[in-house]
Parts: sequence; structure tokens; C-alpha cells
Amino acid sequence: MTQNGIDKILVSILQRRFKSITEEMSIALAMTTRSPILCEAKDFVTGLYDAEGRMLEQTENLPILSFSLAPVCQYILKYYGDDIHPGDVIFHNDVFSFGNQNNDVAVYKPIFHDGVLVAWAACKGHQADIGGAVQGGYNPQATEVWQEALRIPPIKVYEKGKLRKDVWDLIFANIRLDIVAEDMRAEIGSCVVGERGILKLIERYGLEKFNRHKEYLFDATERMMRAEIRSIPNGEYYGEADCYYDGLHPGSVYTIRVKITVEDETITFDYSGTDPQTKGFMNGTYTSSASATILTFLQMVNPDIPHNDGMIRPIRIEIPKGTLLNAAYPAATTYGNHLCPNNADAIMRALSPVIPDRVTAEWNELLCSLTTGMDPRKNAPYVDIGFMGLKGGSGAIKGCDGYDHIGMIDASGGVLDQDYEMFEQQTPHQLLRHEYWTDSAGAGQWRGGLGVVTEFMIGSDETTLVTFGDGDVEPARGAHGGGAGTLNVIKLYYPDGSEYLCTTKDMVRGVPKGTHYYQEAGGGGGYGDPFLRPAAKVADEAKDGIIGVSAAARKYGVAVDPETFVLDKRATDKLRRVKKD
Repeated sequence: MTQNGIDKILVSILQRRFKSITEEMSIALAMTTRSPILCEAKDFVTGLYDAEGRMLEQTENLPILSFSLAPVCQYILKYYGDDIHPGDVIFHNDVFSFGNQNNDVAVYKPIFHDGVLVAWAACKGHQADIGGAVQGGYNPQATEVWQEALRIPPIKVYEKGKLRKDVWDLIFANIRLDIVAEDMRAEIGSCVVGERGILKLIERYGLEKFNRHKEYLFDATERMMRAEIRSIPNGEYYGEADCYYDGLHPGSVYTIRVKITVEDETITFDYSGTDPQTKGFMNGTYTSSASATILTFLQMVNPDIPHNDGMIRPIRIEIPKGTLLNAAYPAATTYGNHLCPNNADAIMRALSPVIPDRVTAEWNELLCSLTTGMDPRKNAPYVDIGFMGLKGGSGAIKGCDGYDHIGMIDASGGVLDQDYEMFEQQTPHQLLRHEYWTDSAGAGQWRGGLGVVTEFMIGSDETTLVTFGDGDVEPARGAHGGGAGTLNVIKLYYPDGSEYLCTTKDMVRGVPKGTHYYQEAGGGGGYGDPFLRPAAKVADEAKDGIIGVSAAARKYGVAVDPETFVLDKRATDKLRRVKKD
């Protein structure tokens, strides 16, 4: 159907082709990178942007990175002006020029057609090391950015198709692990795949038609998002969530406060009431915080809305500089991505009263770890982010149980985030146990997602263990009568018989070989009255080990035979009647 020179079928074809190109970029990156952070956990994002740096589409392997590429692309355009040429490749990670986290290093490749800049291909992935004081990049003792990382403002590593060897060597002379240079080459290759895909589209349809239909796609997407916002009652809604311990001051508490204003077809998230930035590394950047806001809101709207510039036009985000979510230079900010769950809690607490059917119960708060050291088998350094126990369960929503162990900080590969055999090849550690944690989910008519238990034996002397998160203080809250999830725990059992309970934002140096690492990552909150959950389903879950027999009776009012796991209907009716009375 053609209208005003616009072929709506072509618009749909372009939208789907943009998406497929970013997926091809993603596959290429996953298949060519070496670090498990990228090839297994897929801690990266790939995207396409128009000549003005506006998002055409993206593949969001890790959602927190999803909306961090476009702001930098627009910054690069201003930074270089006319000094952008075919064959250029630009690196960037600088958190003070719209980067989101130091370890998340991006590659941007301008795309030219007949000498005209027509688009950009970009990707960003979490690198195993980025310099700074601590191998692996997470330094809970940092108070400024230079203690965390090598800052990379926009810099050309290829100029007009030629490698700038001096620039390349300068960057990687300041990074400990050779694997990082190899992974950045994989990112460059991913962008080449994106470049080829866009050029084929333009060659097929012509640049003028490409641009006209692209603009129509933006406008159509904007209309879809405005319609979603219209479905939320006009008003001002307030939510807040606490963040615990900045890494320097035990017992410190900081609060995220958001005012959400819905006015017809626009929505504004105003964080002016949020506490000032911390002295430690528990600070966010504007980009990481705004990305967290957008991805949280996207959970509450039509999932079929295309992800392009039109989608974000009706969304306004105000985060004053100098606050916890937008720390001012030269603050330490590596923890910023991990403020996403707290930010999400504040947003959901604000909107839950007005759109209860679209807001989940809360997800498990984060408490995870990173180990670094020398692998004695290879006499080589290693870095491992403990993806197996990184997050725990998500919250339930009306009509659906929570996701069991989501894996990364905001939904990724779940229990498959880290392959067990690859874990033992890439690190000297020996995995002992990794399984769902019985009774960890918040009870509800729809239960929360299960957490996990992870245990391994540390296989290197003088290991450094870093923990980050704040999930040992407050469990995930339930919603509309649902129960809370469970708290997180990380413990070390040393070979001499002593024990150490890790705090959040901890750095434990000199951990000896043979130390037993134990972790519980909690479950998500439940949704609705647990006594309304079908009794037969509770009995089945008791049989499967999802919930214990005693917990079934206590939390759900369901009596199950402890040996046969057969539902006792009479006893169940009695238990549930007692609560009703």
C-alpha cells in the first residue's frame, strides 16, 4: 500500500531488515570473540544508527547496554565534525562523555555511500580488563575514575581504513589481558557486518527512498509509544528505593527518588530528589541510569514496538548532575550499571498503584562476585565474573510466574549464562554445585522466580575476590499480597577451617587455593495471594523440589504428603479455610 509516496510494506521490510542486521552483527560478535563474558554471557549490544546518530534498531543481548550507544554516536558526530571518513573506526568508553561503564567499550564505524555519510554501525561489550588499579575493572575502594580504568574518549584506531598502530599500542599497553585486544577486533568485525547490511539495503532501494521510509518508521513508532503512554492515567506518581553501602562507609544508605509525570502522550521521569553521589564507586552515569529507566518502562508497554528513535521521543528523563544516578567528574562509577535494579524498584513502586497488571513484583537484588589471579595450569592471569550466581529470580506478574534465575543484571541467559566446562577451562576453579534454590521464590498466586546456589573450589593461590551489589540487606518485595523473595549470601570457607562472610562492595585479597566459595542468589517477589495458587500446582512443585513440603503448608496452605507428594485435599481445605476465617 502506497500513501504520499510511502510504501508501508517497504517500511515494514526495512524495520525487520534493520533488526536482522543487528542480529547478524550479534551472531558474528559472539562467534568471533574469545572472552566468556561476550561469547557465553553475551554482555554486549549491537546497533545501527542513521547519519545523525539516531537509533535504527538494536539487538539487546544485555538490556542495560541497550540505550547507551546512540548518545555516544551523537557525541562523536559533534566531536569530529567534518573529520569523519570512510574506513574510520572509533573506540569509546568514557563515562563523562555519555559512556555507561568503563569496562563497556564501544566501537563505532561510519557507513558511507557514494562519499556521503548515511549511517553508523556500532557495538559495545564488557571487556575482561580495562586498566585501573584492579584487574577486571571492579574496584570497590575507588574514589575517582583513574583508580578504575583507562578512559577512552572518542579516538580513531583506524583512520581512512589504515590502522593507527601507535594509538592501538597505547591503548592496549594499559590493559592487562591480551584477550581484550582480540575481543575488540571481534567488535570491529561485527561493525563491518552491519556496514555491509546497510549498504546492500541502500543499493537496492536507493538513498532517497531509504531516508524517506526511515523517517516514516520513526514517526510510526513514536505514535505507537504515545498510544501506550495514553493508556496510563494522567498524574504524578512517586517512588523511591534504597541503595546500601558505598564501599567506604559501612551502614551508609542512599535513596533513589523518582517523580513520574504522565501527561497525555508523554511521560517524564524526574530524579531531582535523588541523593547526592557517593564518595565511593556506587555511582551511576547519566547514560547507564537513563538506559535503566527506559528498559524498565519497556517492560510495561507493548513488546512489539520497534526499538528505534521514535520509541524514545515521548520519554523524558531528568537526572541532575551530582546525584547518585549522574555522578559528576571525576567520580568513580563502575558500579553504576548495578543501580538498575534499585532504579527499577523505584519506578515500579511508583506505577504499581495505577497499572498493577503491567508491573511485576520486585526482582532479586544483586550480590555477585568476580575472581582474578594467576592460573597455575597456564601461568597466565585470568578474570572471571561469576555469571552462574549473578542475579537470581525475577518478580512475578499478574498471570505469570517469575523467571527462574535470570542470569545477568536484567535478563539474559539464565542458568546458561556460563557453561560449566568452559568455567573450569577459563579459570583454575572446580565447580561443585550450581542448582535452583528450593524455597527461594516469593510466594504468590503467581510465584517469584527461583534463585540459585553456587559452590566452587578456588584453584589459585593469592586469588582476589571482589563482591558487588547490595542484595544482603533487603529481599525483593512481593506485590498485591505476594511474599518477599530471599536475601543473598556469599561465604568463603578457608582451608584452615575459618569462615568469612563477604560484605557488599568487598575486596578480599590473598584468598588461598582450596578455599570453598558458597553463594546463594535469592528469588524474586511473588504476586497476589498465595492461597489463591492452585493447590495441585503447589503439590507438583513440592514434588519437583521447587518448594519444600513444610513451606507449601505454611506459605500456600497446601498439605502434601512428604513421602508420596500426593495432595491432601481435605487438609488443604482446612488450612486455607483457617486463613479465610
